[in-house]
Amino acid sequence: MSKQNLISRREALKQVVLLCGAAGVLAPILEAQAAADLPHLTPDDPTAKALGYHDDAKTVDSKEFATYKPNQTCSTCQQLQGTAGQPWRPCSIFPGKAVNANGWCQVWVKKA
Repeated sequence: MSKQNLISRREALKQVVLLCGAAGVLAPILEAQAAADLPHLTPDDPTAKALGYHDDAKTVDSKEFATYKPNQTCSTCQQLQGTAGQPWRPCSIFPGKAVNANGWCQVWVKKA
């Protein structure tokens, strides 16, 4: 092996740090893109119907859904994933679909 092919430990460490930094910057961008590619959950979806999903929590009838409280939305639920501020985000209850952050369903659990 020639000396030109050898990389010093310092140079190798610099490359690793740069790679980790780039990954840290790109991860939220890729996550947001992945969430944007998910189809939106509709209230007509069979699972959404079974769990009382509403795109807008303000339209939930508290007489029909006794567990609903006015301050409950998907954005305040433990099940919601993705980046805060996005209007449509993945939810662990509805895999492969994005839910409206202003929505609600019967599986709502307060964020820790």
